[in-house]
Amino acid sequence: MSTAYRTLPVAPLQKGATYMNPRQQVTESVTLDQPALSVMTDFSVVTAQTILPLESIETARTKMIHHGVRLLLVADDQNHILGLVTATDLTSERPIRVIQTQGIRHADVLVKDIMTPREKLDVICIDDLQVARVGDVVSTLQGQGRQHALVVERLPDRSQILRGMFSTSQIGRQLDMTIHTLPVAHSFADIAQLSD
Repeated sequence: MSTAYRTLPVAPLQKGATYMNPRQQVTESVTLDQPALSVMTDFSVVTAQTILPLESIETARTKMIHHGVRLLLVADDQNHILGLVTATDLTSERPIRVIQTQGIRHADVLVKDIMTPREKLDVICIDDLQVARVGDVVSTLQGQGRQHALVVERLPDRSQILRGMFSTSQIGRQLDMTIHTLPVAHSFADIAQLSD
């Protein structure tokens, strides 16, 4: 090395030292008129929890419990989003249908078998949230019949990067109220699935 660099001072790690976790400071209490971004889980601050599509649903359940989340993004090994799986998916009729149609054991049901694929996911652009309020987000979730809403940021080339998400359970805690969402059919296939 031709450039002279200085040696930085070092010290022993103190007993009782802990480590930083990427945690967003969630506002304890909000109103419907506060900015929508105050209730968004921001993936630039909080690590998005992911799972591979070929993992078992039991692995997904364990990961959700371990990380204290109710949703995992399903991503490939290049971090491309393939879909998502929720705690509700794990306890729904989906695993039972897979067991019956494929003739496999519960332990063999994979995330890819019950996830909601990317093609069925709608997103909100973060630009549309700059002047939105919490009540707008609640209305959108209820109108879509969803427990979660994904938020994307548009890059200069117009591609999307997932920036965050909204969760009815988190917003409900912050509002100190229950947010009810009923599934909404968007196609004839959805109507058939909702009637099961």
